[in-house]
Amino acid sequence: MDVELAKPFIKAVVDVLSMMAFITPKAERPYVKKGNVATGDVTGLVGLTGSKVGSVSISFDKACAIAIVKNMLGDDIQDIMQDVKDAVGEITNMVSGQARAGLSEMGISMQGSTPTVIIGDNHTIAHVTNAPIMAIPFTTEAGNFTIEFCFE
Repeated sequence: MDVELAKPFIKAVVDVLSMMAFITPKAERPYVKKGNVATGDVTGLVGLTGSKVGSVSISFDKACAIAIVKNMLGDDIQDIMQDVKDAVGEITNMVSGQARAGLSEMGISMQGSTPTVIIGDNHTIAHVTNAPIMAIPFTTEAGNFTIEFCFE
């Protein structure tokens, strides 16, 4: 797996979370993920099609997801589970879009599907390809999350 492909995802995550949720994530060392169990409690997943086929996901631990929602909505939280689901879907969509723009500059042109959000302990992520899954863990003051992507 080409580590250069991680750069647009890292930049997108930092830009989107800094702007939308006022959280500054720090990227840890990327690795090739084995298995399909999510690292977090709430995952947003976007399928990718175009010059390559694949998917991108972001799995947030519960504390991080709730902090993002509170920062995005202020005190206007109606239904925490629904708001978390909506916020994670929106963040995943924005990160996916910005990362795809960065990949496009590298000659990889892809479109993204509507995000799917999965909530629950030890849920699994079904990436749509058999390519190796690149995982990039992030830490924040509010908790941790991991972005994963793969395409072929």
